[in-house]
Amino acid sequence: MTDADAVPFDLASMRKQYRAEGLSESDLAATPVEQFARWFKQAATDGGLFEPNAMVVSTADAEGRPSSRTVLLKHFDERGFVFYTNYGSRKARDLAVNAHVSLLFPWHPMARQVIVTGTAARTGRDETAAYFRTRPHGSQLGAWASTQSSVVGSRADLDAAYAGLAARYPEGEQVPVPPHWGGFRVTPRTVEFWQGRENRLHDRLRYVAGADGAWRVERLSP
Repeated sequence: MTDADAVPFDLASMRKQYRAEGLSESDLAATPVEQFARWFKQAATDGGLFEPNAMVVSTADAEGRPSSRTVLLKHFDERGFVFYTNYGSRKARDLAVNAHVSLLFPWHPMARQVIVTGTAARTGRDETAAYFRTRPHGSQLGAWASTQSSVVGSRADLDAAYAGLAARYPEGEQVPVPPHWGGFRVTPRTVEFWQGRENRLHDRLRYVAGADGAWRVERLSP
């Protein structure tokens, strides 16, 4: 890297002071999904976030090589957290051989993070089809046009594939659910709620699932 290419910031000195208000054990809901619902509502209504349901999904292949990407959360309940993807994508191929996954919700404007670890399994086709029908027509066509994570010759090739599908399934005509596309539900094993605090003494409270299905809460050092 030449001097002209050097980063024009002093990265070591870049820092923000976080809020004084914290997160205590007495503040928490009985289950992590209930607590997530509380924080998600705040993030969606007054968090100043462009896409509060955007999460970083991290997977690893059979050799343990990790990869991460941003995906949109589409549903959550006591059974877990659901997202949708092409089953030929890198993340889906990883999950086929290694079901362990991490989800990170980076709610930086609120000085909050939620970190979920667990295992992923495909949703049923009925559930996938029900969600697919709620997608805009263009997004339905896009699920067919893209062979996600594979090399494509050019943007023109991708646009041509979409145009062909748009001609075959014009607006108003039902688009079939792609057999290679569907959901994953992540069943949580741990869910950590991270609240930024002053002097880097952040609050980190983590729910851990027990063998009996009950949750215990532990505080982690920042």
